[in-house]
Amino acid sequence: MNNLKQELESRWFLHQYTHEEVFEEFNLGGKKFYFWVDCSADSMTIWNFVALQMAIHFMLKWNKCFLLVGWATSTIWNPSWKDAERPILTEKKLLENQAWISAQFKLLTSNVEKITWKKLDYEIVNNYDFFKNMNVLDFLKEVWRFMTVNWMMWKDIVKRRIEDPKQWISYAEFSYMLIMWYDFYHLNKHEGVSLEVGGSDEWDGILSWIELISKKTWNDVYGVTNKLIMDASWKKFGKSEWNAIWLDKNKSTPYFMYQYFMNTVDEDIERFLKLFTFMSESEISEIVANHMKTPENREWQKLLAYKVVEIIHGITEAEIALKISNFMFWLENRIDVLSSLSNEEIETFKKAIGWFDYKWENLFETLVNSWLEKSNSNARNSVKSGAVYINEEKIEDFNFEVSKNFLDNNVLLLRKGKKNFRIISLNN
Repeated sequence: MNNLKQELESRWFLHQYTHEEVFEEFNLGGKKFYFWVDCSADSMTIWNFVALQMAIHFMLKWNKCFLLVGWATSTIWNPSWKDAERPILTEKKLLENQAWISAQFKLLTSNVEKITWKKLDYEIVNNYDFFKNMNVLDFLKEVWRFMTVNWMMWKDIVKRRIEDPKQWISYAEFSYMLIMWYDFYHLNKHEGVSLEVGGSDEWDGILSWIELISKKTWNDVYGVTNKLIMDASWKKFGKSEWNAIWLDKNKSTPYFMYQYFMNTVDEDIERFLKLFTFMSESEISEIVANHMKTPENREWQKLLAYKVVEIIHGITEAEIALKISNFMFWLENRIDVLSSLSNEEIETFKKAIGWFDYKWENLFETLVNSWLEKSNSNARNSVKSGAVYINEEKIEDFNFEVSKNFLDNNVLLLRKGKKNFRIISLNN
């Protein structure tokens, strides 16, 4: 069995770390570290999932994780590389976001426990609790006097906004890093946390927190970051110009996530299996070797997609996502599958495939209302050309009665061409 450092390196996680001894200490277990997520949205993204997976490998070595949900930090925002200050979120919205993110983390760790048969030790903390009883004078005494304006002005996230005459930075955003530093200091002092785990873009901050903590305490503290994950086309993993991929299934469905990983190119299969599953390296090596013999079958893209959805959403959602994928791209007995679905499964299929609630429309109106056609005349032409199917039977009759073809569970399958599907449900 690999030690912690070997495991992180072999699985493509490890990027930078402050001290070699951090791995020796955390490989023995019984240590505490923290992982930070802000409350700017009501869900984590697949981008957060990369760092979450690395944190879980620390937990699998019997270390305790503190998930720090940055309620206080999110009230003023991270200056980051934004061109201007962003809107302030209300207290109600921040509390809602915190609750959703906490629930996602609990679900994910519960799923990992079922997969690995190991109990994970964690605690969710809110940095608002660190500050709610601290007045401004206490903050000046505990934090500000250990910071220099010179040091803060030197940071790229601040310097960029100051040097550009078209931009500006508020005093609140300028103070963001003070709160971030105190988070680490507070957890170290009160909980014995000695490590921050984060993404590669947090490295500069981590080094700063460690330097500043040394001014207040002699305790040894560390930092470890994961690599910036790029796919084979050198695009940032999980970064989409048109849509974020969320861990909340109501924002990005499990099937949407399944299909995202189904589109993984062959060159990324081995690396992504190591990063995003808990399969052993020997299993992964065997899988990749077999995959390259018949890559056109995409069997290992299916496995990767299934495993990721299982970790994030659970085995039930993974099974449904697999069933939907097979339904749309592989199965020949689609109607047998559709007729056997429960009401809950039908709702999941409808969200993944698209649907229309039938209200006694004729054939052409059904095609238009389901967004498969733009007009009745277009619908007529599609039927005439033999492109329209109901329950996998070609429709050639312009007067075809849609209402007589619903299955026992009050749904039917409408298809145009090879891959344009809609679930039509009977609205009683």
